[in-house]
Amino acid sequence: MTGTDQERAAEVIRTALAGSGLEHEEPTAHTFVVSLPGERKLKTTCSLVVGAHSLSVNAFVVRRPDENHEAVHRWLLERNTKLYAVAYALDHLGDIYLSGRVPLASVTADELDRLLGAVLEASDTSFNTLLEMGFSTAIRKEWAWRLSRGEPTSNLAAFPHLSPDSRGGVEGA
Repeated sequence: MTGTDQERAAEVIRTALAGSGLEHEEPTAHTFVVSLPGERKLKTTCSLVVGAHSLSVNAFVVRRPDENHEAVHRWLLERNTKLYAVAYALDHLGDIYLSGRVPLASVTADELDRLLGAVLEASDTSFNTLLEMGFSTAIRKEWAWRLSRGEPTSNLAAFPHLSPDSRGGVEGA
């Protein structure tokens, strides 16, 4: 692949993003940052970097789990077998990302749509599961804190089974 291949791929991405309606920017040449709107995870920020031979994609999913690390990591590895073009990965802090790489020759508007769709699907559908598996103690404490102060609990609606009412109390609250 040559610089021309990089330029072609970058132009394909530029054009596709311009027509997509997605919030995006190109902070440096051949680097794109795209905001993917979700339902469970309200926004997934995805970076696309056009390299010499491939397009790399990386997206933050969730920070390092507070608890239940082994089960979370096992779940991620099992899910990796079902994903298209990306895989769950951990950074040096243990934060969870989606990461992938495709050859420049395969970068088309349709392939970019498929790739961003795979990122959004994996990030959005896994979000509540990862929160529950890795942060259930924090979620229980947040329920107790909000209820004790009459604060809104709408952002906890995905976890009614972790509320004090469903458990008869919260440990450590």
